[in-house]
Amino acid sequence: MALLKRPYEGKTLAILTGGGDTAALNASIEGIKSRASALGFRVYGIRRGWKGLLGDGDVVDLTNQPYDGVYGGTALKSSRTNPFSGSDPSRIEQIIKNLKRYGIDVLVTIGGDDTNGAAKRLYEMEGIPVIGFPKTIDNDLKTKTIHNYNGELIEAVLCPGFPSAAKGVAEFVTRLATTAESHSRIMVIEIMGRDAGWLTGAAVMGGAQICLIPEFPITKERKQAFFEKVKEVYYKSKKQYLLLAVAEGVRWYDEKTGKVDVVYASSEVDEYGHPRFGGVSGVIASEITKATGIDARAQNLGYLARSGDCRNYDRRLVSALADKVVDLMIREDYGKMPVLSKLSTYQELEVYNTDTLDMGNIGNQSLPEIYYDPEDFQFNERYVDFLSYFIDKPKQIRFDHNFPKVKPLF
Repeated sequence: MALLKRPYEGKTLAILTGGGDTAALNASIEGIKSRASALGFRVYGIRRGWKGLLGDGDVVDLTNQPYDGVYGGTALKSSRTNPFSGSDPSRIEQIIKNLKRYGIDVLVTIGGDDTNGAAKRLYEMEGIPVIGFPKTIDNDLKTKTIHNYNGELIEAVLCPGFPSAAKGVAEFVTRLATTAESHSRIMVIEIMGRDAGWLTGAAVMGGAQICLIPEFPITKERKQAFFEKVKEVYYKSKKQYLLLAVAEGVRWYDEKTGKVDVVYASSEVDEYGHPRFGGVSGVIASEITKATGIDARAQNLGYLARSGDCRNYDRRLVSALADKVVDLMIREDYGKMPVLSKLSTYQELEVYNTDTLDMGNIGNQSLPEIYYDPEDFQFNERYVDFLSYFIDKPKQIRFDHNFPKVKPLF
């Protein structure tokens, strides 16, 4: 016997995006919107993250509206607004009031540890039905995704947004080879990722011969070994150039202060207490030239890693996770976040390879030591295998030549 109406007819689900943007945000919104609509929900979009639930609210109706999930970023816009900011204790009251005013029955928060952590607190404190959805290009949001490397089971992480960003990093690093070769230079390429080296590792697929990550600080003792490694790799290179990838959050020993610390682009912090990193590539390039005599230049990839269209792997990944959201909605199992349980090929990105985590247990996960060889300052084959699930090695740009040297006539 057919049901007279869809199970959630008359109910409203709202979606917000918080924190930094990724190429997979619109794809995530599209996937959740489409599935919620099929269940009968009216679907709203909350603009600018938690900020859209403050004051009079900033809410738009997505129901029966076309939505472009290929276009990167988020059409709902984002912010780093913290509902629990001590500067305004009335924020929670404003959020609860607006959820009631707009008739929102279920809230889906797309974000990282900060955005989803705040949602979990609202669920625990006020009983607001929330479902978290993962996103970050840093790939440091704990998902308990198992990577099977030749029978060795490694607890890894895979978040929507990271595959697209990693592919972009690999492609850009590949392009830098021509300018490095033309001037026999070392290109020090700075890559986003805050306190984790996951994204920096993608540079290996673009030809980076050395990588520095936050998980292994360059102390006073390791600094000289690093310079020696740079010289060794550079002079062994047939064309004498070097692509060196560094994470923006690399801890670097400062001779003047005697401390190992990150380089800050600004002393300001956001509402979650995060400072803005940036500039370590320039410091390292300068010190390499001074210590080795080899010309080194800095290149900060910056927001290029976040930008552009959503790649195919990410689109299928968010589709599988959105299917899991349907499962959570039907069972009204709130306070949870869907995750990929097993690192999967494109064809295996299906709901049967997903699971859920309690949003209170999300947290951050740095790159495991098993993926990196600190003595070689480089990622190993395990990490290359991890990346190979969603990145093909870009076509290496090569101009092989061996011009005969001309001797002077006299």
